[in-house]
Amino acid sequence: MSSGPGADSAPAPNHPNDDAPTTSLPQQAAKGGMFSSLRVRNYRLFFLGQVVSNTGTWMQRIAQDWLVLRLTGSSAAVGITTALQFLPMLLFGLYGGVIADRWPKRRLLLITQTASGLTGLGLAVLTLSGHVQVWHVYLTAFALGVVTVVDNPARQVFVSEMVGPAELRNAVSLNSANFQSARLIGPAVAGVLITAVGSGAAFLLNGLSYLAPIAGLLLMRTGELHKPSERTPRGKGQLREGLRHVREKPDLIWPIALVGFIGMFGFNFPIWLTAFVNDVFHAGAGTYGLLNTLMAAGSLAGALLAARRGSSRRRLLYGAALLFGLLEITAALAPSFWVFALLLIPMGICGLTINVTANSGVQLAADPALRGRVISLFMMVFMGGTPVGAPLVGWVTDTYGARIGFLSGGLISALAAMGIGLALARHVGVRPKLDLRRGHEHLVFVPRDRTDQPEPAVAPAA
Repeated sequence: MSSGPGADSAPAPNHPNDDAPTTSLPQQAAKGGMFSSLRVRNYRLFFLGQVVSNTGTWMQRIAQDWLVLRLTGSSAAVGITTALQFLPMLLFGLYGGVIADRWPKRRLLLITQTASGLTGLGLAVLTLSGHVQVWHVYLTAFALGVVTVVDNPARQVFVSEMVGPAELRNAVSLNSANFQSARLIGPAVAGVLITAVGSGAAFLLNGLSYLAPIAGLLLMRTGELHKPSERTPRGKGQLREGLRHVREKPDLIWPIALVGFIGMFGFNFPIWLTAFVNDVFHAGAGTYGLLNTLMAAGSLAGALLAARRGSSRRRLLYGAALLFGLLEITAALAPSFWVFALLLIPMGICGLTINVTANSGVQLAADPALRGRVISLFMMVFMGGTPVGAPLVGWVTDTYGARIGFLSGGLISALAAMGIGLALARHVGVRPKLDLRRGHEHLVFVPRDRTDQPEPAVAPAA
């Protein structure tokens, strides 16, 4: 990723005490306030453009899922659509990172945002003309996924050029708040449009919404961008170089492994929510939009809380992942609609906390010259795992019902959080310690010592 002065200082070492932050942030980042990065003009333009296009994206996402369900009557078909949209990230994600490290990010984003808008307009024409078929939706989802391969790392990396390293974590959190704010508006508008005039109007508005970020990019003052890291020239072994960098740093590989499991099995909400609305609650598109809005409200709260924090701790990431899985299990067993619906709010908080904490931690721990490749690997694992998980989760949901499908995703997420968290604790030489005394932190990690070593088999149990 590109960076400003001082951004290429060495990331924080692995601390023996898990209470230490996962990354070492400059002090001014912690003191700037919840919206400190919005003081930067270029980032304000970027942020406002993303508000508009993200709203359109959520409108299309809801309309697309509902259209596929109506055309096929199958949750597995919704899963295939989701899989096709993220399949290019799985296949080509690392190459997107290489491109982001080689080329100017602003120029790349002008190209990718234009292409994304054209995919929305193309699907709108097919739907409004009455000629849309499910394979058209599949093809459009795959095309958008191809664009995303380059757009995601370029957009993530460009944030540092706009705000610099001191405000990076705040800007990452506000980007998530931006996305989740749009998630509050988009599904509600999509529900009204689908009910009133059909899915085509939502696709049309999404295509037009990309005019806003394109205008924002064109209006930026390039002289005010932070100096990017030196561009990576063409050469052999650049993918292997990025992978080796991740493999050698626990602050990179363990968070990426965690979001891989959760992205593959825990974030299949289009499948589960459409199935619950259609098969469990026997409702329509308006209810589906409402459930997405409630989850977005929780995600927005999680993003704003993340923006207030000056640093992240490892236990926050793994604790949020464990709680996320437990909430999914609880929601799968919810006895009524409103219990299910209200559980989506804390689920959204935990899901967003996982995303922001892992994303900002990975970016700050990576070598600046390799950030494009590192963040593309992060996004490839997080988003690209969906093509593997979504059809399987869709099949389980169709075969055994919405509740079993949702419960299985939550169980895998919770087990991944516990397993990877304990593996990391052992790697850095700490162990969990429970303290139930009043006024004390109930769960802390302390250095391992000789008494922590396994006892011989003949020794009595402690």
